[in-house]
Amino acid sequence: MNISKMNVNEIISILSNSYSKLIKNNKPIKLMPSVMLWGAPGVGKSQAIRQIGKEIESKTGKTVVVTDVRLLLFNPIDLRGIPTSNEDKTLAVWLKPQIFQMDESKNVINILFLDEISAAPPSVQAAAYQITLDRVIGEHKLPDNCIVIAAGNRVTDKAVAYKMPKALANRLLHIEVQENFVSWKDWAIKAGINEKVIGFLSFKPDFLMKFNPESDDLAYPTPRSWEMVSNILNYVSNNEVNVYNLIKGLIGIGAAVEFKTWCLVFKDLPSIEDIFNGKNPPVPQRNDTLYALASSLVCYAREHKTDMKKIENSIKYISKMPPDFCIIVIGDYISIEKDYKQKLIKIPEFLRIIETKGKYINGAK
Repeated sequence: MNISKMNVNEIISILSNSYSKLIKNNKPIKLMPSVMLWGAPGVGKSQAIRQIGKEIESKTGKTVVVTDVRLLLFNPIDLRGIPTSNEDKTLAVWLKPQIFQMDESKNVINILFLDEISAAPPSVQAAAYQITLDRVIGEHKLPDNCIVIAAGNRVTDKAVAYKMPKALANRLLHIEVQENFVSWKDWAIKAGINEKVIGFLSFKPDFLMKFNPESDDLAYPTPRSWEMVSNILNYVSNNEVNVYNLIKGLIGIGAAVEFKTWCLVFKDLPSIEDIFNGKNPPVPQRNDTLYALASSLVCYAREHKTDMKKIENSIKYISKMPPDFCIIVIGDYISIEKDYKQKLIKIPEFLRIIETKGKYINGAK
């Protein structure tokens, strides 16, 4: 596709900044063309929209409400509304659809997310394009405080997808979403993704996305399916053996075998609680165990991010890890939440690491 290619973090940054600038300068949102995100199934398009909303809230101080419309499940009348007669029975009028019931107040920004637009039947696409291009459908008009973003799979993905007419495509801003482990990991740390998932994918990042349009496999690794694996480990059982059949159903047998085998390294980890309580267990030497330790440290730190004494104890331990892993973990600590670095710089050992290795740490400077 002859269009811009960006990872999820880049999309979140450029779109949230663009919309926020218009909003803060009191310029009409419609000056920004409607955006069309293209990408493989499960690459993170929906997750990007939610994060864009959070970033706009942070930058503008306004409340952002996201309306997620899965167009594959709609028919044209769902978008235009149900016809009925006027009071004197002389004209037909159309009842406003639920998706147009938006808060128009000045302290609110609406995001209308038209997902799976390329998979919707042509009749639904025609109605959706009118919303995307003209911000109206029939008699109904979107409020001025509404951002419109659409998303869909590419025809080359061999998913259900209809080719977009060029006359319509020329009036949209197109971005292709590319998978990127660094971008995904930054989100995963903030989102509470299970430490085993983060650790495994840090060790084998190629397993983040294994979508193959030529394959008939129903289950395969994608950012979306790994998030579902994380939910099972977080809320059903953190023992991957107990939920192995569920994991196979999400990422496929091959990836599940690799994941289960790798998870055995967790039994060799030192006590994470001991580390955060200031004890000094030996540092593992094997790379696979160090990746597991790194993810466990970051996830424990995320859950105890306000206890700066525990954080300080862990950073003293991290400084004794091999340099490459020390850099990885400190960079991940910075990603725990926005501006968390400002809390970390009060820890002397953190400052020492930044002074000696800062140029190698993503986000440190």
